[in-house]
Amino acid sequence: MKKIAMVAVAAVLATGTAHAAPTGNSSTADGAATATIVAPIVLTHVESAVLSFGTFTTGGGGSVVVSAADGTGSDNGEVGFVSGSTTSADEFTVTGDPLRTFGIVTRRGTVTGVNSGDTMDFRTTPSAPDGALDGTGNASFTVGGRLTVAGTESPDVYEGTYEAEVSYN
Repeated sequence: MKKIAMVAVAAVLATGTAHAAPTGNSSTADGAATATIVAPIVLTHVESAVLSFGTFTTGGGGSVVVSAADGTGSDNGEVGFVSGSTTSADEFTVTGDPLRTFGIVTRRGTVTGVNSGDTMDFRTTPSAPDGALDGTGNASFTVGGRLTVAGTESPDVYEGTYEAEVSYN
């Protein structure tokens, strides 16, 4: 009986402690994890706004530049504004997580003559490369640009679009 008990104790010790690591060879601890969900960033074009390069004549190449800051225009080269011409910067609103900053990217575009099909390329410039949402999660920015005029385009009304993008920093 004593022999059976010793064999049983030896078996328990062999299975229970034979695989245990010596003290100090391992340690465990719990790590921490977290997640935060913020409001999505949403870009909206102001319905009444438009990047307007104005009304002009051309006898040759040149350009029209519209300031993103205040929408004022300047004509260059052989491009000349006609009397009463107005220019304007485009405008966008941004909503999202309050007090977050975001980057602004605007891309090039093309305007096409409604009747002629002639085209003119333009590049855009946002009023700032970055913005910040206020305490209620709102912001806005404007976009100006530079229209390149070859001087060979037909008299026409030219229309087009460009893409603007915002993303959290």
